Amino acid sequence: MWWYVLWAVVTLALARLVRARPRRVRAIERVYPEEAQPGWSGEVRSPHTPLIDEDQCITCYDPATGYVLARVPGDTPDTIRDKVRRAKEAQEVWRTSSFTQRREVLRTMQAWIQRDAEAVARIACRDTGKTAIDAAFGELLTTCAKLAWTIQHGERILRPERRSGNLLLAHKRCTVYHEPLGVVAACVSWNYPVHNMLGPIISSVFAGNAVVIKCSEHVVWSSRHVLEGVYRCLDACGAPRDIVQLVACGPMAVEALTRDARLAHITFIGSDAVGRRVAEAAAPQLTPTTLELGGKDPALILPGTDLSFFASMFMRACFQAMGQNCIGIERFLVPDSMQDDLAALVEPRIAALRCGSTLDETRFGLASDKGEDVVDAGAMISDARFDALEALIADAVAQGARLVLGGKRVVHEKWPMGHYFAPTLLTHVQPTMRIAQEEVFGPVFLVMPYSDVEQGIQLANNTPYGLGASVFGRDHAECKRVASKLACGMVNINDFGISYLNQGLPFGGCKHSGYGRFAGPEGLLGLTAPKAVTEDVLFGIIQTSIPPHVDYPLRDTRRSWRFLQSLVRLAFGSLWDRIQALPGLL
Repeated sequence: MWWYVLWAVVTLALARLVRARPRRVRAIERVYPEEAQPGWSGEVRSPHTPLIDEDQCITCYDPATGYVLARVPGDTPDTIRDKVRRAKEAQEVWRTSSFTQRREVLRTMQAWIQRDAEAVARIACRDTGKTAIDAAFGELLTTCAKLAWTIQHGERILRPERRSGNLLLAHKRCTVYHEPLGVVAACVSWNYPVHNMLGPIISSVFAGNAVVIKCSEHVVWSSRHVLEGVYRCLDACGAPRDIVQLVACGPMAVEALTRDARLAHITFIGSDAVGRRVAEAAAPQLTPTTLELGGKDPALILPGTDLSFFASMFMRACFQAMGQNCIGIERFLVPDSMQDDLAALVEPRIAALRCGSTLDETRFGLASDKGEDVVDAGAMISDARFDALEALIADAVAQGARLVLGGKRVVHEKWPMGHYFAPTLLTHVQPTMRIAQEEVFGPVFLVMPYSDVEQGIQLANNTPYGLGASVFGRDHAECKRVASKLACGMVNINDFGISYLNQGLPFGGCKHSGYGRFAGPEGLLGLTAPKAVTEDVLFGIIQTSIPPHVDYPLRDTRRSWRFLQSLVRLAFGSLWDRIQALPGLL
């Protein structure tokens, strides 16, 4: 007999192993444009060339070198409406896809990103001027984390779930189904063009939706290559490629998208001012929106913190992607007695930062072991805000702040058409200064002193924004106490931004940093429509009937009232209430 039991156990175990064995992941042809490859150089953009000309043609260029990458016709209202139409038609097919089919697409994307990580990073670097290290942190790690989490947990989040009832519903089964919304849109920012585009695609496709991505006009070139990679993944899996659409246009045409009544949801990542316009455009159609807007994230450094240990983290928190980082640290709040120590610690490191083109001045970029790496920091996406940034710094200095380093634009010796701003150290900043209240989104290490921890908390919360924050200290309990008092959507203790690598966590803020969440179960469920279905457990055998005392036409309203009053006590009262309620139901 025991042989039969052993045989059954072994057979079951082998069946589970076969079922759990990873399926072969489909491979796609590499996406590796010439402009991103080692040794490429191009025509240098004229400073008089507008980003978008009168014919709505977009000039794509590398902000680190000024090299022109492409000239792309912008979408018109007609082409935008047509793309929404195609997405809607494709979604009617995709909405019935299985979770297995959706996972296959994501696994194919994951294999593509991992296999072609260098090519993907080079594409991002060429279009934004960031360094390869910045791209690895912000484009590759984050995207792989989102793919891995969605592949592993997405079905568990979206599959139908039972909900408990009460005594009155003892004969019922209550289930919530999370159905696809339809066509959703994501208007995404330029700072991480690969991740910001793939993130909404991953969530939307897995939820059974079609998605229209509106990329920034600054990163049309890279977005088109990312789209090609996505299309190849969809084709390899037999999925309809029209479930993903890309819109590239200027402000004049974008409302053809944001005001389209066929959209079921809009996610926006960008500035406070533009986010308000998107919400305003969506409102007449009652299109739900998720807004991830600006931030002024503080790092609240508590008394006794080991500054030397965290110095490297402070540098990365401020200068990752040249400060063009939505959850980068914009304010370092430090005790009065530690302000000079912090400044002395980071000053030589900031002074040593070298700006340049990672693809043209590093061994990684040139794919050569010869030469010398001379680039630590990349370019800004544009010089359009340089006047305003210099004015903010000058205003702070005029009010008593100390400019230790930088504070102005840099004309690069090798790349005069690049957009470079000097890494800046600004200390003794007071909360009344504009630079302490407005989002900088640039390479400014801003130090603000506080007298005691309660004032530090007050300063941390004393801006219009509430996206993220960090708390640094030696006392765990004190760090948690301080974190609980911060008005924001995310807090990292003794770290910065690391929470985003856990894509099971919701991402978003409060106050002028927006509303709604993407990432985590909250973000995935936000791209579905919950449908509650209630049915009989014993269908056709035990089912609801209307008691005679409350059936139409009513015969005795006082008797009807006593019956319902007794029913309430029976269903929701104490044990004694329930016993007393029984006579009233007879």
